Amino acid sequence: MVGPSDTSKGAVAAWLEASKVYLDRRIARILLLGIISGFPWVLIGSSLNLWLKEDGLSRSTIGWAGLIFGVYAFNFLWAPLIDRLRIPWLTGKLGHRRAWIVTLQFVILICLAGWSTVEPTANLGGVIAIGLVIAIASATQDITIDALRIEQIGKTEGHSMAAGAAIAVVGWWTGFKLGGVVALVTAERLQQAGVQDYWQATFLFLGSIVILCNIALMFVPEPQPAARAAAQAETDRLIAARLGLPSPATRTIAWITGTVVGPLMSFFRRNGFAIALAVLGFIFLFKIGEAFLGRMSIIFYKEIGFSKSDIALYSKGLGWFTTVAFTLLGGLMAIRIGLVKAMFVSGAAMALTNILFSVLAWVGKSEALFAVAVVLDDLAGSFATVTFVAFISMLVDRNYTATQYALLASIGTASRTLLASSSGALVDWLGGDWGIFFVLTAVMVIPSLVCLWLIRHKLNAMLAGARVRLFGKEVESAAEAAAN
Repeated sequence: MVGPSDTSKGAVAAWLEASKVYLDRRIARILLLGIISGFPWVLIGSSLNLWLKEDGLSRSTIGWAGLIFGVYAFNFLWAPLIDRLRIPWLTGKLGHRRAWIVTLQFVILICLAGWSTVEPTANLGGVIAIGLVIAIASATQDITIDALRIEQIGKTEGHSMAAGAAIAVVGWWTGFKLGGVVALVTAERLQQAGVQDYWQATFLFLGSIVILCNIALMFVPEPQPAARAAAQAETDRLIAARLGLPSPATRTIAWITGTVVGPLMSFFRRNGFAIALAVLGFIFLFKIGEAFLGRMSIIFYKEIGFSKSDIALYSKGLGWFTTVAFTLLGGLMAIRIGLVKAMFVSGAAMALTNILFSVLAWVGKSEALFAVAVVLDDLAGSFATVTFVAFISMLVDRNYTATQYALLASIGTASRTLLASSSGALVDWLGGDWGIFFVLTAVMVIPSLVCLWLIRHKLNAMLAGARVRLFGKEVESAAEAAAN
């Protein structure tokens, strides 16, 4: 007879067994890729926001400046080119994906040098223009980083993909949170030391982190693209055969058509038209509320009386620690309860934790409440991001990894950047009532959960049909076992 103690021991053993997936050496490489991806958001996010705020610009201006994040919503438009175009000389030396990353990191480094020479009040257009270039380089970099991350894991390794998604999120938040700590503390120390253009000097210092990221990238191996190139070439050949035009025009048109249309055809063919549209709708709606909160959070902290050091400690430092812990646990939970159920839980958690910021706004400055709000918000946000990344990672066709992942991620980013750019104007329209603003951000998650509820059965069936590889051993899913 099995007693309660046996059941609990079995559950603990199952969790411990599941956690072994994090010991894979590929997970460390994915962590580094996440750090490289997250760091540019420090530059065009919290650092740029505070720079503009401390130079006397309004909330609305800072909010609208966030439109530069809109490029993340459209990077899928040039993702097909990133999937197929080679960087002269560098591709042969570093590999297709790494050559693109190094090139784009160099662009970001040049932009930081440019920011060190301008003043927002005197040349706001120049500051935003440079920020836009950083955003474009970062969004393009993300295309190839996500592809390289996914390609580190075999396409049948479902559990490893979930763990990889968790570690990628940990890496992203590490780059964003700890990079933010470095940026804020450096700016404050320089300000206290009497440096007049302390933000400009800070950006020069942050350039050293970009250089270190490029050095570390050399330790991430890139799989040989032979199978991917062969599949893409076969698609081009089939298109050329149907066109029936003389060469070399046939090859050129076939290459362009295969590059742009092939990934879209593959996505709808693999998932079915109805489920594909439903998935795209859910992805667009899922994290709107979180984006509205995130866009204005640092302005809110500043307005209720927290210093840059306070923000660095609680929002960045403490936030990083809790994000890492909850992301790793979130990855295990996604493995244990399934991605669809995990997305329901994380969506509800995001809505509830946003209410805590309303309470903070109504109570006023309270370090204890600030810490609690940050910890719980990071818990919900980490869990939501893990499930979201793992979900769309499982949907992509490895022959078009960069393009399809960029398309799905961009749809989610479109709502978070384009709509959230009006967050500052919304606070102003509410007369600076931060409490009501955060309540509204909680309500924003409801439409996505309704959408997810309507397609839950199809999503579960689609994900259950995949083969998984668990701890090096390939096993059949329950659906396949039943069919056999």
